[in-house]
Amino acid sequence: MERNRYADLVRVVAMGGVVYGHWLLISITYRNGQLSGQNALDYVSWAQWGTWVFQVMPLFFLVGGYVNALSWTGHHADGRTWTWWVRHRAMRLLWPTAVFVAAAVVTVSIAAAAGVSPGEIAAAGWLIALQLWFLPVYLLLVALTPVLLTAHRRWGLAVPVIMAAGAALVNVAMARWHLSLIGYVNFLLVWGSMHQWGFAWQDRTLTFPRWRPYAFAAAGAALLAGLLIWGPFAVNMIGNGNTNPPSIALLAFAAAHDGLVLAAEPGVSRLLARPRLWRWVTRLNDTTMTVFLWHFVPAIVVAVACYRTGLLPQPAIGTGEWWELRVAWFALLTAVLVPLVIAAMWAERRLLRLPDGIGRSGPWSPVLMLAGVITLIVALTRLTIGGLAPGGHPPAGVLAACVAGTGAILATGRDNSPGTSWSPGSASATFAPTQQEVE
Repeated sequence: MERNRYADLVRVVAMGGVVYGHWLLISITYRNGQLSGQNALDYVSWAQWGTWVFQVMPLFFLVGGYVNALSWTGHHADGRTWTWWVRHRAMRLLWPTAVFVAAAVVTVSIAAAAGVSPGEIAAAGWLIALQLWFLPVYLLLVALTPVLLTAHRRWGLAVPVIMAAGAALVNVAMARWHLSLIGYVNFLLVWGSMHQWGFAWQDRTLTFPRWRPYAFAAAGAALLAGLLIWGPFAVNMIGNGNTNPPSIALLAFAAAHDGLVLAAEPGVSRLLARPRLWRWVTRLNDTTMTVFLWHFVPAIVVAVACYRTGLLPQPAIGTGEWWELRVAWFALLTAVLVPLVIAAMWAERRLLRLPDGIGRSGPWSPVLMLAGVITLIVALTRLTIGGLAPGGHPPAGVLAACVAGTGAILATGRDNSPGTSWSPGSASATFAPTQQEVE
């Protein structure tokens, strides 16, 4: 099956937005012996509109839906089971995450033994765990892909429309009756809607005729304008008001954003036929999951090394000097990130070569898989909220739950169902599996 080069490019560009957006918007400080982070959006008022450039997570869910539809369709046609497919999708996420978390736990333990203050360790542990929110949401969508794809094939775009309506009702319930806990449902409804758009991209429901992505973008833009003018929603598409939990305004923004990206596919795809450009895209695409996990670490390393020693000044956020220093900041962080990613990928490749399951599969395998996925969703959510070092020490109970959930998924056994054999690829596939997996 032919690979969609444009999907790979979208993933690479989106990852660049995540990395440099976080490095810009989260300003690391070191004062009075304490490491901390400040949100630059609180100090640069016009930057609220800049979040429309750096909010690129909708693209990852769009691409994820595309390749999950393609992958499940191909493997299911070969006779693979739900348990087999989810296990491979999950482990391609979890092995790189295991390398990241293990390295963080070792570093935290060393820092604590060296006498670093618990507050400073907790702040660093919380910062580098922020991006882990993606994993429980995406794991849930992977597990639900067969059901959601079946719904798409029966009802088409009516499915994300209904999900969007549900997300709007959740926002109403939160605002009118102050039911804050119900907001967590929107993590499935909002991000799940974008995942459904990926299904519609894959079968061309959303891209043919050529006017459809433009109409989709226009509808999203019109809805977003109405929500911002007459609703209680903020312009900021990264702050808690629209992302934690995700709001209907974020979904409208994503529709406008993703619609324009889909509209650009034919023209950009012609450029990707150039061998040199495609080679660069392929190389960068191989690093996306690793970069996603590790990109906050250089900010901590550079801040401690340069601020503590006075090598870099710490001007007030938003001042001219602060903006000028962003160039040096980006250069230093990139220089640290590159070897870090190379080292992490070296470790990831060895884990990805491990056996694809433990023991034999049986009637208990789907139940064990479900238990493992649920355990991991809860544990990873707690890691995201509490960080990797609450109180200055690794959260032993949460980490034990992560190990138990991963072990349960592996223990679903080797599935000997018919079909072509699977072989591990690069760590990039963990973030949004590539089309080559269904060939």
